[in-house]
Amino acid sequence: MHAMQYELTLPADYDMDIIRIRGTGKGPLMDDYPGLGLKAFLMRERGVDGSPVNQYAPFYLWNSPEGMNSFLWGPGFQGLVDDFGRPVVQHWTGLAYEPGSAAGSAARYAVRRRQHLPDTEPLSGLIDEAVRETERLAGLDGAVCAAAAVDPRHWELVHFSLWEHDTPKALGDVFQVLHLSAPELDRLPRGRLW
Repeated sequence: MHAMQYELTLPADYDMDIIRIRGTGKGPLMDDYPGLGLKAFLMRERGVDGSPVNQYAPFYLWNSPEGMNSFLWGPGFQGLVDDFGRPVVQHWTGLAYEPGSAAGSAARYAVRRRQHLPDTEPLSGLIDEAVRETERLAGLDGAVCAAAAVDPRHWELVHFSLWEHDTPKALGDVFQVLHLSAPELDRLPRGRLW
């Protein structure tokens, strides 16, 4: 599993209805994309749910690097580049994935928490803790799913969770889910990924 996200931070006075229309209009185009576990079309709106910015920030869990590469080098991502410029694409290697207590429910909110992995502690212990946190999040009321992944270039850990309600029980940046494409969600490996 590979996690991926890009963030488009928009002006404070940007009409976020443009992003809502983009997410709900273009979202279904990814509903059968090969190699895609899930794509959450996410946005944050300045002043809503504690967000300091307007942002469009889709989050992906890929089953295969071929699917991810096909998307990045293909017309879908190029359309985004044509409209907004080429964003930095963050990429993490998967550590754990768990369906949640509300698996199969419509995802309304997402939470993403990024944290630096300190070099003063053994990696094995930090990664074991990340896997346990994924399991804990998935077991909470209203969790649709939870995942953890790591960027070994910057030693950054990301926790990502989807929620069926507007009161997620996870810490981090809160996003509204505009659309969820999950063509190969059932093929994402469960639990620890190594």
